[in-house]
This record gives sequence, C-alpha cells and structure tokens, in this order.
Amino acid sequence: MNENMRLCILIADGEHARLLRPDDNNLLHVANYFDSATAHLMAHDLVSDRPGRTFESARPGSHGIVPRHDPHQIEKKTFAQFVARQLCLAAANDAFDRLVLVAPAHVLNDIETALDEPTLQKVVGRLAKDVVKVPNYALSRHLHQWVVAPHRVM
Repeated sequence: MNENMRLCILIADGEHARLLRPDDNNLLHVANYFDSATAHLMAHDLVSDRPGRTFESARPGSHGIVPRHDPHQIEKKTFAQFVARQLCLAAANDAFDRLVLVAPAHVLNDIETALDEPTLQKVVGRLAKDVVKVPNYALSRHLHQWVVAPHRVM
C-alpha cells in the first residue's frame, strides 16, 4: 500500500474545511468536508440582542456600546474547535497515521490548541497559509513537502 494512503491533509479557514487524501497516483481526493453554518450570517444575526447604550457625562445624549468581542471571530474559533474534534475522532478511529494542517495562522493556532495529545502526535506538518479556494489539483505546489506531485497517466 502507498505510504500516502495513511496521510490526511486538512485544508481549513474560519468557515470551511476539507480533509484530503492522496491516492496511488498522488492525486488529492476529498475524504470529508465541513462548512460553518453561521459563516455568512450578519453580526446582528449572531447575537441575541442589540448592544447596550451609555450616557456621556460631558454632554447630553447617548451612544451604543461596542461589544468586546466580534461575533464573527467567536464563530470562527468555534468552527476551528469543531474541526479539531472531528480530527480527534478520526485519529481515535485510526483513520490516519500522519496529519498535515494547512490554514491561516490564527485558525491553525485555534485548531492545534483544541487537538488532543494522540492527534497532535500524528501531526507531521503545518503550513500557515490560506489555500481553501485553491482547487485540489493545484495544491501540490503548496504541499510538495508531504505529497509528491501527481504522476501523469499516459
């Protein structure tokens, strides 16, 4: 069996994730994918009520209080933790021996901090880059450290 068959590559950002596996010809195929259900919602749809109001002591009038945390950032972190749980479940079921994580730096950090120790032991590579929109056939130039370019079939 090809050694790459036990390799799993996670391509993710704060809204989308896909797990890829190389085949015998080193072509990457989607094994699983996840999309955030709340990724495209407006900020006012993510929170339960409007921001509070405050009064100023210097002059009459009031203004809205800016929330301390951006609801979109919270949702992206929640999605990264969900993806990490899915990776932990797959690792516990012996779905892969080696794992490569590819995501923007802040998402990569959120995913890695949520992984358990047995799954972290399987991580053989990290790439802090946003390649979610790159099609599978064009990923080999980004992943050349872990996956050889696909063989040409003639």
